Amino acid sequence: MAAALVDRDQIPLEALDSAYAAIMREIVATGVAPHYAELAQTLGVEPMRAKAVIARIIDLTPGWLHPGTDWIASFPPFNNQPTQYRVSVDGEQRWFAQCGFEALAVRWLFPGQTVTVEAPCLVGDEPLRIEMRDEEILSIEPATMVGYTRSQVGGDAANRPFR
Repeated sequence: MAAALVDRDQIPLEALDSAYAAIMREIVATGVAPHYAELAQTLGVEPMRAKAVIARIIDLTPGWLHPGTDWIASFPPFNNQPTQYRVSVDGEQRWFAQCGFEALAVRWLFPGQTVTVEAPCLVGDEPLRIEMRDEEILSIEPATMVGYTRSQVGGDAANRPFR
């Protein structure tokens, strides 16, 4: 009931920025997104305000809450729930990417560190593995790795490589 008292559309941009950064810092540090009650402590606000802030951030990003809960399920480029896109940093696996394309963005959050993404191929029998550090691809297996999406990306339909 108290969450309804916070008008999500009236939350200042600075508060959204601070919360976004705090959520991302927690995921980078632990591999897990905070619950709104934990975020409230981090931000020094009441839990219902933190809950409203998370809801507004989710409205503005391609992330989502787990259906029927207050838990962040996905906070791009990460997924809080396990996916087939396992992310390791300097050999430690505790993160999951939202999708194969978002997995490539994870490297920006770990500057100077080696980020490895491993996943089963969704259309073949070879496992996929890419190792990156900052803007450099260190290794890629198989060498002919490609990505497919059901989303409309890559320009107009006539010029997209996969329709």
